[in-house]
Amino acid sequence: MLEKIEVVRPEEIEKRSMEIITEELQGKTWPEPEFSIVKRCIHTSADFDYAKNICFSKDAARLGVEALRRGAVIVTDTKMAWSGINKKKLQEYGGEAYCFMADEDVAKEAKERGCTRATICMERGAALKREVIFAIGNAPTALIRLYELIEEGKLSPALIIGAPVGFVNVVEAKELIMKTDVPYIVPRGRKGGSNIAATICNAMLYAKE
Repeated sequence: MLEKIEVVRPEEIEKRSMEIITEELQGKTWPEPEFSIVKRCIHTSADFDYAKNICFSKDAARLGVEALRRGAVIVTDTKMAWSGINKKKLQEYGGEAYCFMADEDVAKEAKERGCTRATICMERGAALKREVIFAIGNAPTALIRLYELIEEGKLSPALIIGAPVGFVNVVEAKELIMKTDVPYIVPRGRKGGSNIAATICNAMLYAKE
């Protein structure tokens, strides 16, 4: 069996992975930086469904890259997504990443109001006096609250990455975001996750200048 294993130097593994992904896409491409985002989502998940289900509003990826280079902050709905974002690269542009989910006052307010912590976290993000990209990888209630804030005229984010994963209200919440005029990157359907949300952020951070 060992003779069938391809010998690849550690520093070449990601490059070889991207070559394999490009080969298996069989000539299908997107304009950059969309293509890099799609390939990185496939690389993270080993799931080629992202070549079919990831949706970009007009110029969303380019607008996201530009916002990051202006120093936009990223607000996530999970510590996992927050942890996966390259904060050193983000800080080079003057940005920061926030996740309010573990804050004690968030849990207290959510309990008092009878809503999810993710709902409160989106309100905290909306209150930041900064240009904001929301990267959602878990909670459809986060997307629903973002939609409500946008419709109420209380929020105009630079970009929403709507990638919650699961079964309850996930598809519906994603479709709500896709009805707005806000730039979005959304993998339609049930697939997504905190790793995908972070991957999309990193793909934009790594975009060639």
